[in-house]
Amino acid sequence: MKALGALYLRDLRLAVSGGGGAMTGVIFFLAVVATVPFGIGPDLNLLSRIGPAILWIGALLSALLTLDRLFQADRDDGTLDLLVMGRTPMALVVAVKCAALWTAGGLPLVLAAPFLGLFLALEPTAIAASALTLLVGTPAITFIGAVGAAVAVALPRGGLLVSVLVLPLAIPVLIFGVSATYGAVNDPEPFMPPFLILSALTLFFGTLGPVAAGAALKASAD
Repeated sequence: MKALGALYLRDLRLAVSGGGGAMTGVIFFLAVVATVPFGIGPDLNLLSRIGPAILWIGALLSALLTLDRLFQADRDDGTLDLLVMGRTPMALVVAVKCAALWTAGGLPLVLAAPFLGLFLALEPTAIAASALTLLVGTPAITFIGAVGAAVAVALPRGGLLVSVLVLPLAIPVLIFGVSATYGAVNDPEPFMPPFLILSALTLFFGTLGPVAAGAALKASAD
C-alpha cells in the first residue's frame, strides 16, 4: 500500500507539472465551453438547452488530450519496465495511475463545470446534474483510455491511435451522462435510470480497464 501511495503521489505531481499534460486538458475544456456561445450567438434559450451536451463533449475531448501521457513518460525513462517486473499486480498499478490522472485532470473539469454552466445560462438543476454526472462518468473515460494508452504505448506516435480506440467506447458514457442531465431538468424521475447505467459503466470499466491495460503493458514489455 505504501508503494501504491508513493506511485499515486508521483503521478499526481507529474500530471500537474508543466510536462504532465493534465492542465492542457483543463485549459482546452475551458476554451471549448467558452467559445461555443460566441459561435451560437446571444440565444440564451438555445444555450440552456444544449449546455449539458456542450459540457460533456468538452470534458470528453479534454480527457482524450491527456490519455496518451498515461504510460508514455514511464516508458521513455524506463519506469514502466520496473513496474512490470515488480511484485505489485499491474492491474493495481494501472488503477492507481488512472486515479492520479483523474485527480489532476478530471476532477478540475468537474469543479469547473458549475461555473461554466452559468456561462451557458443553465438552470441550477441542470448545473447540479451536469456536475454530478461528470463526477460519476469521467472516471470511466479515464479507465477506458488506460486500455487505449496501454495498447499504443509501444508505438512511436500513438496519441492519435489512443483517441481512435477510446472515442467509440466512450460514446455510451457520453449518451447516458447527457441523458441523465436532461432527465433531471425535464422531470426528476427519468434522472435515475440513465444515472444508474452511467454508474454501472464506471464500475464496469473501473474493473475491466485496469486488468486489460495491465495485460497489454505486460505484452508490450515482452
